[in-house]
Amino acid sequence: MTADLTLTPTTTTVRAACPHDCPDTCAMLVTVENGRATKVAGDPEHPITRGGLCVKVNDYQEKTYSPDRLLHPMRRVGPKGSGRFEQISWDEALDTIASTFRSKIAEYGPETVMPVSYLGTQGILNGLSAGDAFFHRLGATVTERTYCDSGACTAYASTVGATAGVDPESIVHSRYIIIWASNTISTNLHLWPVIAEAQKRGAKVVCIDPMRHRTAQRADWHIPIRPGTDGALALAMMHVIIAEGLHDEEYVRDHTLGFDELAERVAQYTPEWASEETGIPVEDIRTLAREYATTDPSMIRIGVAIERHAGGGQTVRSIACLPALVGAWRHVGGGLLQLPLWAHPVNWPAFIHPEYRTPGTRVVNQFLLGRALTGELTLDPPITAIMVYNSNPMVVSPEQEKIAAGLAREDLFTVVSDHFLTDTARYADIVLPATTQLEQHDIMFSWGHFYVTLNIPAVEPEGESIPNTELFRRLAGRMGFDDEFFGLSDEQLLAQAYDWSAPAMEGITLDSLRETGWARLNLPGPDDYRPHAEGAFPTPSGRTEFRSSALEAMGNFVVNLFRQLSDDHQPGTPVDPLPHYVAPRETGDVYPLNLLSPKSHAYINSSAGDQAMQKRVQGEQTVTMHPADAEARGVAEGQYVAVHNDRGRFVALAHLSDELAPGVVVCPMGSWPKNAKDGSTVNAVNPFVFADLGNAPTFSDTRVDIELV
Repeated sequence: MTADLTLTPTTTTVRAACPHDCPDTCAMLVTVENGRATKVAGDPEHPITRGGLCVKVNDYQEKTYSPDRLLHPMRRVGPKGSGRFEQISWDEALDTIASTFRSKIAEYGPETVMPVSYLGTQGILNGLSAGDAFFHRLGATVTERTYCDSGACTAYASTVGATAGVDPESIVHSRYIIIWASNTISTNLHLWPVIAEAQKRGAKVVCIDPMRHRTAQRADWHIPIRPGTDGALALAMMHVIIAEGLHDEEYVRDHTLGFDELAERVAQYTPEWASEETGIPVEDIRTLAREYATTDPSMIRIGVAIERHAGGGQTVRSIACLPALVGAWRHVGGGLLQLPLWAHPVNWPAFIHPEYRTPGTRVVNQFLLGRALTGELTLDPPITAIMVYNSNPMVVSPEQEKIAAGLAREDLFTVVSDHFLTDTARYADIVLPATTQLEQHDIMFSWGHFYVTLNIPAVEPEGESIPNTELFRRLAGRMGFDDEFFGLSDEQLLAQAYDWSAPAMEGITLDSLRETGWARLNLPGPDDYRPHAEGAFPTPSGRTEFRSSALEAMGNFVVNLFRQLSDDHQPGTPVDPLPHYVAPRETGDVYPLNLLSPKSHAYINSSAGDQAMQKRVQGEQTVTMHPADAEARGVAEGQYVAVHNDRGRFVALAHLSDELAPGVVVCPMGSWPKNAKDGSTVNAVNPFVFADLGNAPTFSDTRVDIELV
């Protein structure tokens, strides 16, 4: 009798976590058949994910198995930028990197090496802190990464402290919701069902944004505002609230600092003045202030874009004062939602090891990368070696043309670790293959909710790809670093990721997460969460500080969420401790159009910018402009136009829409230069200068003009 040798397919489901720099941090379920991932889906039991994934990630397995994946180390064989490489072994790659680093350091000193990284993955093991300990130990230039929320965090923490604010799930109890500078449906999709449920229960949803985007269309009231003038609106709201006696006198007395000075300050910021600044009718400003102050619970959700202009920090300072002024913190669903990650007790020092850093090591902000590489920023020693990982500066950094020129330097040794041959990697001398989230261990905090999520590898790594943890273990070995940290396994790193003894982690362990995949922090539930009903703000005074003692004492400093530097903050530029207005820096004297570059609907920064499905959804690089601005320039729908200023230019497809104001144009960021009409994207024209607080970017403070190609 012949034996039946038919093999039964093996299908399993593995718990995972979306790795992207997004507030949703979705819990994923990965279907694995015979060792190959065949599907990813949102976990239907997760209270935020609710079974759905966004367009950026709902085919994540296609990324893992893309024919364009980098699967082996490679060495450049063609001119820089040509994308011509040959396969080499890991030993050859590591030996080349180590020997080149040593020779550069011997000639110039360790600061000649600079890491360039950000949040291509958000995991605690493989994300922002990956590599910091290695480069601190090396003595390399410290890279300052203030792309996102550094100005807002400085302003927010200087006003209400490092507080998680409103529980996103509590928003169902809110009755007046202001979504300020956030296209929630495109960039925070899983928060929208909570807002929609509140709306169904009778809440009024107000969206303040220059463009009537997907979220604004679903709001009850869209308030179009002139870019960069949000601070004027917030100050005028406070003017109305105080002048009309709509503030909560008891809460202000018991739980705030500096009210009398604030009242005197905002007396000058009348609705009439704010109307001239913002373009919002006077009566709309008064109505917004009155409705917000008299509807309980009221809450404000601010987006990342709120900081991206000259006065972004003071804008957040003003907005952060509003909830205490009206006593919104008294109520479940009342207050301000900025970054819930403040509630996550992540053990950042265990990964960054700031004690490895040589005191006095110079710091270079990545917004200045193009200038640092071209020599426009005077550095001694010069940067002669960079290592790029978790980032694609050719897309995400300003002054794109300068970055390309710098990367093309023959004397610059460049290493890039990535999933794909990005526009940045095309200039590399050595390219290294990184694992995707389906192939690596990690654990995720969230900057959008109160859940910890564990990521378990679902499949074996493709080719010779390795996670960042293993990459820096191997590099540390080649450089002769024998510190205990560089010998820790991924399992040992997972065990150090959180302060497991913190009250917020009570009842949560790695073993429990392996069973459930995710867990809510040990905090009061969404129906009871009122963190500041009785004040207790984590500020020096324990109050909301209308007059900020931190700004008074320290001036302009960077609140560093991830402690990439040592804990000692040095005093910065003196700052007025009371909220005030900072007007947009760029004016229309030469370039009449105000360019905004929001996040794309289908890309997350530059991630997915070269993947087939996401490219189909996002479409070609476009610039949206008002019909009146188009007519004045002889531009019709679907024509190619050049967007330009004295920093650079890019070509995009014109799209005409009356859902933004005349004088405002919009080009979402995330497209790759190699796919663009002329090899440039929106960051070719964006400025490198900082906002008023926290070295934040000023990407929304950009003036351009447009002409037919």
